Amino acid sequence: MPSFTAPIPDLQFILHDVLDVSQQDIPGYSDLDRDFTGAVLEEAGKLARDVLAPLNQSGDTEGCVLENGVVRTPTGFDHAFAQMKEGGWTAMDCDPDYGGQGLPYVMHTAAQEPFVSANMAFNMYQGLTHGAYSAIHAHGTDAQKQKWLPKLVSCEWTGTMNLTEPHCGTDLGLMRTKAEPQEDGTYQVTGQKIFISAGDHDLAENIIHLVLAKIPGGPDGIKGVSLFIVPKVMVNDDGALAARNAVSVGKIEEKMGIHGNATCVMNYDGATGYLLGEAHKGMRAMFTMMNEARIGVGLQGYAQAEAAYQNAVAYANDRLQGRAVTGAANPEGPADPLIVHPDIRRNLMDQKSFVEGARALTLWGATLIDQAHKQGDATADGLISLLTPVIKGFQTDKGFEYAVAAQQVYGGHGYIEEWGMSQFARDARIAMIYEGANGVQALDLVGRKLAQDGGKHVMGFFEMIKGFIKENEADAALNAQFLQPLKAASKDLQAAAMYFMQNGVKNPNHALAGSYDFMHLMGHVAFGFMWARMAKVATDALAAGAADATFYETKLATGRYYMTRQLPATAMHLARIESGADPVMALEAVNF
Repeated sequence: MPSFTAPIPDLQFILHDVLDVSQQDIPGYSDLDRDFTGAVLEEAGKLARDVLAPLNQSGDTEGCVLENGVVRTPTGFDHAFAQMKEGGWTAMDCDPDYGGQGLPYVMHTAAQEPFVSANMAFNMYQGLTHGAYSAIHAHGTDAQKQKWLPKLVSCEWTGTMNLTEPHCGTDLGLMRTKAEPQEDGTYQVTGQKIFISAGDHDLAENIIHLVLAKIPGGPDGIKGVSLFIVPKVMVNDDGALAARNAVSVGKIEEKMGIHGNATCVMNYDGATGYLLGEAHKGMRAMFTMMNEARIGVGLQGYAQAEAAYQNAVAYANDRLQGRAVTGAANPEGPADPLIVHPDIRRNLMDQKSFVEGARALTLWGATLIDQAHKQGDATADGLISLLTPVIKGFQTDKGFEYAVAAQQVYGGHGYIEEWGMSQFARDARIAMIYEGANGVQALDLVGRKLAQDGGKHVMGFFEMIKGFIKENEADAALNAQFLQPLKAASKDLQAAAMYFMQNGVKNPNHALAGSYDFMHLMGHVAFGFMWARMAKVATDALAAGAADATFYETKLATGRYYMTRQLPATAMHLARIESGADPVMALEAVNF
């Protein structure tokens, strides 16, 4: 069975050494001293290691079952969910007015990582609930907040979001689910939704569905979509549960992975719903959930790679295969461990440098969300809006790639289910698809985010990198090993953006054909920036005589690997972008 240990030293390094959270002037950050965050993460790590991880493989094997209209989750999930609730983990960054702890979002994000690594399918039940909470908190009336939020915060009730229908996913303007207005101000919601994660289960006494639907007579297309609160069980004014709503599960989808999470077909047959936000403005409210979810999915990408990496490292140190070409490393044994071989080292270094770069980018993104929400910082809001498709798209593409790479370390054993590596790859694969498939993320980045506010935010990103390089270029080693590679990669990104500006207007296909490469190019530049920041901190710590010199030396070695072996991919992506749309669009449809 695979094992998992929360990477607390690495989380603490990002929170305190790189982001210096306790010294930021963001409300709530002054409480995040190293001892406090360490204590929280230690407890999260224990829950992940001792409770969630042991259920990951069994939950995958057992899956969820629909029996007489009720979804049963895998054995042990109910006990684990009770511990999750009792520990207050579902309420960390929620509003204290509704029972939350009021901690910053960055702390919620850091604590979520070990939960996702340990058992991604299980953690989705509370993760989706958090999204529903956020949407109602942002767009609900005071009465709606009082009625729905306290039980969502505590996870006595859980939440979902219902977008996709059998005939439409990304193009939600095609949806057919309708919401008929009633005399009492409610709506009757009728339609079918598919791919609804945590759509039904036995972990909570009620499930609060947020459902996109069209009010008859409204505008056509996406402009006519509204969002509704549709509870599984009706709730009286005094908060007591009443009759079952006209909501049912059609079936549980059979999926490639995340078997422990109930992905349902949901049928709404005149179910009572309550308008959330303004009529015909449903996408505005839904994107409160979607944007948060996309950061969370980006975290899923690297968190699955982290779990797979940990096990691959253990296997590479334990498995004896062949001899080191430079001489026996284990002369007393029949063979040397796998980790002596350069190609195994390459594979593991690819994984390690990705995971640590992704962790830094995700937690930095979480601080930008806190700046935007707690301080009304428009610059931070614009920057995280720009980075969100990169965090979601790039990190999940690479997260799956490196989960597969970890599986490769095992050779044939990686293909055998009992070793657990297959599950990491299968579970990671969905992250590239849901919450907006990664091709859509790339289109969003190039088609909307680059030009947002006149290109202000991407220019600000370039200036941030340029300023960091200028501030630190006097350090010769840092400059040669980190800053110059970052400068070259940043120039590639700027050249790609310039190509779109010069060619995309006259032929939009030139921009769209290069959008996926641009997302990856920008992902590499963002990681390069993170590694340069981490290297600066590690260099300063070593110069100051840090007690744990090995930790910081390891950071520098891992960062140097990324800068020399991964970051040069920006030149390849630029070359692809500058080839334009002609090679992509050359074939007639019938010739594929």
